[in-house]
Parts: sequence; C-alpha cells; structure tokens
Amino acid sequence: MKKTIVIFKRFERFWHWAQALLVLMLIVTGLEVHGVIELFGFNTSSSLHHFSGFAWGVLVILIFTWVLTTGEWKQFIPDMKGIDGVLRFYLYGVFVGEPHPHHMSPESKFNPLQRIAYIGVLFVLIPVQVITGLIYFFFPELRAAGIIDQIGTIAIIHTFCAYTIIAFLVVHLYLITLGEKLSSHMKAMVTGKENIKE
Repeated sequence: MKKTIVIFKRFERFWHWAQALLVLMLIVTGLEVHGVIELFGFNTSSSLHHFSGFAWGVLVILIFTWVLTTGEWKQFIPDMKGIDGVLRFYLYGVFVGEPHPHHMSPESKFNPLQRIAYIGVLFVLIPVQVITGLIYFFFPELRAAGIIDQIGTIAIIHTFCAYTIIAFLVVHLYLITLGEKLSSHMKAMVTGKENIKE
C-alpha cells in the first residue's frame, strides 16, 4: 500500500528551481564570455553573468540560513549505512529493473551517495564558486587596495568549479529519470509530494 507524503517543503522547492535558473544563466553567459558560444553578445552576457552571480550569492545565503535554522542540515550528514546497496543499484540494479534500495522519507530524503554529492556541491563547490566570482568581480578594487596582485589562479578555480557544476548537472538530470516513472522525481520537486510504500 502506498501513501502520499510531503518530502520537499515550499521554500526547498523554490530555492531548487531558482538556483537551477540562475545556474543555467551563469553557465550560458559564462560560456559566451569565454568565447565558447555566441548568443547575447559579450557585453550583455557579461552584465547578465554579473547580475545572475550576485542574485545566486544572495540565494545561497538564504539557502544556508534556511538549512541551518530548520535542522535540514542533518539531511546532508554523510551516512555509509546502505551505501553498498545503493552502489549496486546504480551499477547493476537499475539496468535490470530492481527497486531502489533507499526509501525516501521526510527524515531521510537522500541516499548515502546523494548525501556525499550534495554536501560536496552545496557546502564546498558552490561557496568556492561564489567567493571566486566575487574576487573576480572586485579584482580592480582588491588590486588597488594591495590585497591581491593577479587573478589567474582565481580564474582557473572559478572555471574549474563551473565545469564541475556542469558535470554535476548532467549526472543529476540523468539520475532524476530513474524513478518509478520517468517523471516521478521531477514531479516530487514540483509538488513536494512523493508516493511511498507504508
């Protein structure tokens, strides 16, 4: 027997989709600034990249505030219990129709692999990306103040993080298709609700 429960709260869904839009805008404009694609023109892309970057920085502060004040930070604590079953599922079970070994609940939204990935992305990769972006933006002022002389290393770190985020998004988009139905996980992040076995 199945029942429908709320897994993802309203603000959680808001910041997920707001972050998705901002990150996509940053990827597209960042690629254009680097000369990889042509879409808006360099000046427009540069302006959009700066605006989206600052908006993302504000959103990240809101996300951290929400995660830390609601106790949701507990969802990201790495837990190795059941990781062997999850690994087996992704390496073999998913190809032969086995059910996912992790059963989602409001207290345990993420499986062990997701916890490791999300703690790395949310608490390491994104802060480094935002901080290097701010240093890059304010480099003229920082150089004039004698705080930093060159921007090359910061630029490399910022670009490396950007491509790592792109890789994460590709894997993330693939993994959301592995629900009971093709749209199951997407639906959960839109409605907040998930059908689970009692």
